Amino acid sequence: MGLFSKFKRSRDDEPVDLNERSPRLGIKYGDLLLMNEIAKRAADLSQPRHVIFYLYAPSEDLGQLIAAEARAHGFEAEVREPLPENPASWAVVCDTHVVLTPEFVRESVDLFEALAARHHADYDGWEAAA
Repeated sequence: MGLFSKFKRSRDDEPVDLNERSPRLGIKYGDLLLMNEIAKRAADLSQPRHVIFYLYAPSEDLGQLIAAEARAHGFEAEVREPLPENPASWAVVCDTHVVLTPEFVRESVDLFEALAARHHADYDGWEAAA
């Protein structure tokens, strides 16, 4: 039985709220689905891969604070100027190369959601190379 097959629901069950957490792993179901898609495409999940997290800060100063905290947790981080159509939305792009595990995803999502809440920013999710 694979890692992700444990979390499938039968056809009679209610739809899953993607923001709810798996009781077994503590990871959000939406993040599990993303990991499952990466697993379908990846040749070897035991190999490190490039993982990127995205946040949007209301000012450059707050973006720099988020980036500094992300760096303190071992991530590379950069703050990008906003697009003309969103002048109050500074992108904070944080990345690393790791073996993608449910524990890493859970801890990282919790970190970036907390940073976003603390600095009045928006956490927009993550992606990883297959």
